[in-house]
Amino acid sequence: MERTLCTGVDGSPESLAAARWAAAEAVLRDARLHLIHVADHGPNEPGPAGAVARRRARLVLDEAEEQVRSVCPSVRLSDEHAGGPATAALLRAADDAVMTVLGSRGLGAVKGLLVGSVAQGVLARTVRPAVLVRAAERQSNDAVVLGIDVAEQCDEVIDFAFSSALAHRAPLRVVHAWHDPSPADIDPGDRALAEQPKRVREWQGFVDAVLRPWRLKHPDVAVTETVEKGHPAPMLLDAATDAGLLVVGRHVREHPHIGSQTGSVTHHVIHHATCPVAVVPHG
Repeated sequence: MERTLCTGVDGSPESLAAARWAAAEAVLRDARLHLIHVADHGPNEPGPAGAVARRRARLVLDEAEEQVRSVCPSVRLSDEHAGGPATAALLRAADDAVMTVLGSRGLGAVKGLLVGSVAQGVLARTVRPAVLVRAAERQSNDAVVLGIDVAEQCDEVIDFAFSSALAHRAPLRVVHAWHDPSPADIDPGDRALAEQPKRVREWQGFVDAVLRPWRLKHPDVAVTETVEKGHPAPMLLDAATDAGLLVVGRHVREHPHIGSQTGSVTHHVIHHATCPVAVVPHG
């Protein structure tokens, strides 16, 4: 079955930037790019409203295709005009894609990104990786930044980051933030581990152990690690200042319609990162 990337387009600069980014990624990953435009009136809607919606959808899709072809002439394309609601339509398309790419409105480096309700709904519910791309494209290197929590099982997130670094022939920066446990969480026999030099070595050992299988699987990926005491969100934003992609994880919930959330760290970085952010669901 052909690998597919999906991106939603609505004619906005944000969605067109996402389409261009997705096209380059599709070429790198030898995949087809599927453009989807979602409207209140679907392609089979009868009457004048349906006719207007179909004309509007064709104009939006044609513009997106033109922009995509201008940067990636060789990309394989397909397109779709779907009826709303937008979040549900994009989630259906995401089910058949290896990755969904969405635009995000930029408000500047200080205020960060404003992620719309549709994008947040897709991020919180899709079981596939999703990437947010801001409209203000800027020069950056190709480095991939990965935020991990070694206390969690997050193989899907690590695999996506290594695969992305390999596809881009880019270095991978791994960031892990640790904090001191509360005294109540430390057994009497482990008091010595609370001393900071020993804690640093302990956490570094955990990170090395988690990454070892992936280093062996992808020996061509140059990996650097940052293991520091602190809060993960600002550490990730600092590491990703000039990166090409920031990769973070999100827990897959058994009932995703209840309190659809991305987690506090992921929520923070998708609103403030200045580079594309990949959110990868994991168990």
